[in-house]
Amino acid sequence: MYRSLIACTVFAVSLAAQHPAGAMAGPGAMRPPSVISTSATGEARYIPDRATISMGVQTRALTAARASADNAVKQRAVIDAIRAQGIAAEQISTVNYSLNAEQVYNPQAGDKGPRITGYVATNTVRVEVKKVEQVGALIDAAIAKGANDISSLDFHSSSPDSLRRVALADAYKQALADATVLAQAAGGSLGELMELTTGGSSDAGPQPMYRMSASAAKSTPVSVGEATLNVGVSARWCLNTVAK
Repeated sequence: MYRSLIACTVFAVSLAAQHPAGAMAGPGAMRPPSVISTSATGEARYIPDRATISMGVQTRALTAARASADNAVKQRAVIDAIRAQGIAAEQISTVNYSLNAEQVYNPQAGDKGPRITGYVATNTVRVEVKKVEQVGALIDAAIAKGANDISSLDFHSSSPDSLRRVALADAYKQALADATVLAQAAGGSLGELMELTTGGSSDAGPQPMYRMSASAAKSTPVSVGEATLNVGVSARWCLNTVAK
């Protein structure tokens, strides 16, 4: 990259060395070399082979201790059911636990302030699924054992780095094609590459959000579909022009 930059700016550097400061500011000063900048977004399409499910248990009781104890029993049963589907312990992690008081305030009923009517405990785990065909069975098994909050289901790839490289190559190809057309339209040709940068990637995959209850159907259908990973690049080239 540095060699290309020198090739593009050597003419301007030579002029600066031959003339004192400010000498190039006059009407006859030579213009600096022209540059073409382009940006493009590349994509890599794929069928997801991994999934992440967030599922939890929410329980209510008159006391905090009872709400917490009931939740622990049900969540333990849910985790055991998930493990029975072949999911390893390291694929299951707790992502949220909360215990809150439920309050009501009704001045018309004589309430002088909020009063506690009970407590609600929530425990949510994230499950990393390495076989997407297991998703439906996992959801069914968890609900059968007391899970009543399936909050999210995300699909992704087991090879994100490989997909990103494919998308990067596609983005550069588009940026180069655009720069070549611009150079020709300007009456010149594309010179050496000066700079090439890339931004972050975004995964526009199928990411359905679920809110299910214990009354959900016994067999949960899951359709994966096609996903797309996008990556952007920006590039700068020298513009070779014919001196007039």
